[in-house]
Amino acid sequence: MKISSLFNSGKTVFSFEVFPPKKTSPIESVYGKLEEISALKPDFISVTYSAGGSGSKSRTCEIATKIKRDFGVESVAHLTCINSTKADIDRNLALFKENGIENILALRGDRVEGVEPQKDFTYASDLCRYIASQGDFDIAGACYPEVHSEATDEVEDIHNLRKKVESGASHLISQLFFDNSVYYRFLERAKIAGVNVPIEAGIMPVTSKSQIERMVSMCGASLPAKFAKIMQKYDTRPEALRDAGIAYAVDQIVDLIAHGVDGIHLYTMNNPYVARKITEAVSSLL
Repeated sequence: MKISSLFNSGKTVFSFEVFPPKKTSPIESVYGKLEEISALKPDFISVTYSAGGSGSKSRTCEIATKIKRDFGVESVAHLTCINSTKADIDRNLALFKENGIENILALRGDRVEGVEPQKDFTYASDLCRYIASQGDFDIAGACYPEVHSEATDEVEDIHNLRKKVESGASHLISQLFFDNSVYYRFLERAKIAGVNVPIEAGIMPVTSKSQIERMVSMCGASLPAKFAKIMQKYDTRPEALRDAGIAYAVDQIVDLIAHGVDGIHLYTMNNPYVARKITEAVSSLL
């Protein structure tokens, strides 16, 4: 099933993100958690990119196939291009086709210190265009409510986003954010620029102080005063911080649904408890 068709139903699309285990852990180590998360029956589950290594198959493809074939939920495979040649991408696309994976989230990927990027693909839009020319895949793209860290300004960022859509992305998934007003302003900019594809809001429930510090340093998401107070209040009480983080994410989602957003993409961090609590809290609104 093509994911883009879900946005024609008139309801809020509700989806999850999961990730493969580290290369030092057996892939089976996450199957139990993924089965629990899949049992919540989101509209789809995306699987972050893992290149495998030492000649092994992509763990992304293995997990996306497991979710679709064994757990009965449609899956989306992430694919990055910054460190990939066309031959690498061709191998991944062939693997996806072989395993019935129809949906790809096309990403440039993060720069790795000390690793020189490959030359075949410079931007995610290049990857979108190439995938569109290579087979019948449904292509999703990423977007950045608080502007991509490497963009000069909002204008350049939206221009690049429009190029991504023109290159074949049929829908978009946003980077995480903690201030809904930031997201609404982003949607206005995108609409004015002619970006008219469905856009899912990326929500990450904060379950620990170290988690939020790491994510903010990586993606530059701003922290509203209300959120900062929650972190300060529960700094030394991990379970209380987890529950407060879940409650904050639920409030975000309720407000987003009330504003008629196209979808919610929940960054589960492979945590069935968090995914279940949030799904139970918002299921009546979906």
